[in-house]
Amino acid sequence: MIMEEQLNYEKALQELQTIVKRMENDELDIDQMGTQLRRAKQLIKLCKDKLTKTDEEIKQILADNVE
Repeated sequence: MIMEEQLNYEKALQELQTIVKRMENDELDIDQMGTQLRRAKQLIKLCKDKLTKTDEEIKQILADNVE
């Protein structure tokens, strides 16, 4: 697992896709499933937060260009 400070959107999405693939292929036992679901939840939040921040930055840049 990569530390949150070092995790960019692409790496977070890639890790999330790996977790989903392992779940779909029944590669996780019950103990791993709980851990991986918690990690997936963290990754989803991180991605959502990054997308929201980027969206706000883009809106601000566009608003600044209009004035």
